[in-house]
Amino acid sequence: MRGRRAGLLALGAVLGPGLLAGLSDDDPAGITTYSILGADYGYRLLWVLALSTVALVVFHELAARMGVVTGKGLMCLVRERYGRRATQGALAALLVANLGTICAEFAGVAAGMQVLGGPSRYVTVPVAAAAVSVLVLRGSFGRVEHVLLALSAIFVAYVVSGLLAHPDWGATARGLVVPDMPFTRAAALATVATVGTTLAPWGLAFIQSYAVDKRLKVEDLRYERVDVVSGAVLTGIIGVFVVIACAATLHVHGRHIHDAADAADALRPLAGNAAQALFGVGLVGAGLLAAAVVPLSTAYSVAEALDRPADLNDGFREAPVFYGAYGMSVVLAVTLVLIPGAPLIPILFLSQALNAVLLLAILPFLRSLARDAAVMGEHRLGRAGSFATAAVIVLVAVCVLALAALNVA
Repeated sequence: MRGRRAGLLALGAVLGPGLLAGLSDDDPAGITTYSILGADYGYRLLWVLALSTVALVVFHELAARMGVVTGKGLMCLVRERYGRRATQGALAALLVANLGTICAEFAGVAAGMQVLGGPSRYVTVPVAAAAVSVLVLRGSFGRVEHVLLALSAIFVAYVVSGLLAHPDWGATARGLVVPDMPFTRAAALATVATVGTTLAPWGLAFIQSYAVDKRLKVEDLRYERVDVVSGAVLTGIIGVFVVIACAATLHVHGRHIHDAADAADALRPLAGNAAQALFGVGLVGAGLLAAAVVPLSTAYSVAEALDRPADLNDGFREAPVFYGAYGMSVVLAVTLVLIPGAPLIPILFLSQALNAVLLLAILPFLRSLARDAAVMGEHRLGRAGSFATAAVIVLVAVCVLALAALNVA
């Protein structure tokens, strides 16, 4: 009993990087993508989400392991092993992907508040930006982590909304394990967006740098794997419930939507006011969580690429580049979202397809570094890990190429 209690305490101390990186993937852009997937294709493309979740486990475990073993973030390792030019290319891809995703987070907060009858985005977006910035810029590492983990509990709203929709569980099981793919441009875009929103570039950089900032040690690795797998699996479960909530209601009634706010509105006459309210609450909570976490990925990456301090326990004077990058990414995203007539729907959905494209600039670096014995020592990728990571990269490339081919056709 004493040993079990000690193990649980050790696990509790380690939890954080995997859960936050995983659950933040179920952000407003992800909820929008999963809602469209369910409304347009029913249970048919659930297998894409299942495969994406497996890929998430593979690469999040790899990134967390690299952070724990080396004590360095992704951009720091790229800079040291491949030089300035490679670092600039990888950082540029990450910054573009992150900016689109941060815009999507604030757009999702605005959409969720509108579903709940709140004020316009010109009020909710600046307030949300100020709230998450104060939390991150003024809080210690422990305080920031505790608040974000507490906020992640909001995702139970999507599980409840899925249950309220009374889905077809047999069709759900078939959709998860039986590959079925309509060969259309729209289906290819939905598939690519699902891959991009589940295995997001920002999450790979964040989980590695966050594990470093949390001061995890090699002896913590077995507990950190539990953290990573738990976060990834919960991400997939929440995504599945969003898909089946829309499949059981919107798809069977032939209702098409453009974003998660449409899904919430459409759920009300089909599954009741509670389902609509839960969808709206989940959208706001998911947006706030991810709006705090994704800029951290940018801040860590910029500071590491420039060889500057990147530590949440430091103040602005000790880490000006880190906090400056965080603040600038938030301000720029808020500015873009508040432009009158800004296309929020394309920002939410198409940014996730862009994520999948930019993954091809990030994943090979991760895999190459993880296979390097000089970097990882005895913890480097073995034969099975090398095969799994290569298979994920090929899967992402095939999805992107299929979308490109259908667009040309």
